[in-house]
Amino acid sequence: MADTEQGNQTSISEFILLGFGNLPELQILLFLLFLVIYIVTMAGNVLIVVLVVANHQLQTPMYFFLGNLSCLETCYSSTILPRMLTSLLTGDRTISLRICIVCAAQMYFSLLLSGTECFLLAVMAYDCYVAICNPLRYTVTVTRVVCVRMVAGSWLVNNLVHFGWTYLVFSLPFCGSHVINHFFCDIPPLMELSCVDTYRNRRAVFMALLLFVITPFFLIVISYIKITGAILKMPSVQGRHKAFSTCSSHLTVVTLFYGSAMIAYLKPKTEDSMDSDKLFSLFYTIVTPLFHPLIYSLRNK
Repeated sequence: MADTEQGNQTSISEFILLGFGNLPELQILLFLLFLVIYIVTMAGNVLIVVLVVANHQLQTPMYFFLGNLSCLETCYSSTILPRMLTSLLTGDRTISLRICIVCAAQMYFSLLLSGTECFLLAVMAYDCYVAICNPLRYTVTVTRVVCVRMVAGSWLVNNLVHFGWTYLVFSLPFCGSHVINHFFCDIPPLMELSCVDTYRNRRAVFMALLLFVITPFFLIVISYIKITGAILKMPSVQGRHKAFSTCSSHLTVVTLFYGSAMIAYLKPKTEDSMDSDKLFSLFYTIVTPLFHPLIYSLRNK
C-alpha cells in the first residue's frame, strides 16, 4: 500500500495492534494467563478430536459434529492467541502495511471460523431436534452423508462470504490514526481508521451479521422451542431429564458464544466502547474454546 495523500491526511505506513498495551504493569501476568489458556484449549480440543476419530463407539452424528466443532475451536484459538502472546511477551505490536497480509489473513480466518461456528451450532441444534422430537426417524434423517454435507456447506458458504468481506475492508484507504484498539484485526476497529465515509460499509456489515449470524441463531431458538415442547410432553421425569441432558451442553455453548458475540457487535458504539468490546470479544474468541471441552466432558463418560 503506497504512501499517498488523502485530502489533508497522510496515508499511514503501519498498524499498531494495541491489544492490552494500555495495561503495561500486567503484561507478564496476562502473557502467563493467556499462555495457560492456549495450552489447555489446544490440549482439550485436540483430545476430543483424537477420541472421536479413534473410538468406533463415537462414530455417531452428535460426536461427528462435536469433533468438527473442536477442530474449529483449535484453529480459532491458533488464529488469535499466538499473535497476542507474542505482543505481550515482546511488546512489539507493529504490523507493517507492506506485510498487512498478516492482518488480513487474521481477519479472514477469524471471520471464517466464527461464522462457521454459528452454522455448526445451528446444525447441532437441528441434530438435537431430530433426536428428541423425531427419534424413530433419526437414523434415516441424520445420515452420514447428510452430516458431511451440512458441515461442508457451513465451511463453503462462510469461506466465500468472508473472503469478500476481508477484501472489502482492506480495499479501503487508511490514514490518520494507525492504532487498532483491539487484540486482533477485526472489522469495526479497522473501519475506524479509514479516511473515507464507511457508512455504507457498516450497513453492509450489519446486513451480513443479520444473515450469517442472526439467522443461525433464530434457527437454534426455533429448534429449542420445539425441543422444549417435546420434553414437556414426556410422561416420565427420567425421560425428561435424559432428553434435557442430551442438549444441555450444546445450549450452554450457544449461550456463551452468541451472548458475548451479539453484545460485542450489536450494542451501540461510543467513544469509550472499545474497551468493553475487547472484553466481550475475549469471551467468544478465547473463553468459549477453553470451556468447550470442559462443558462437553462433564456431560459424557
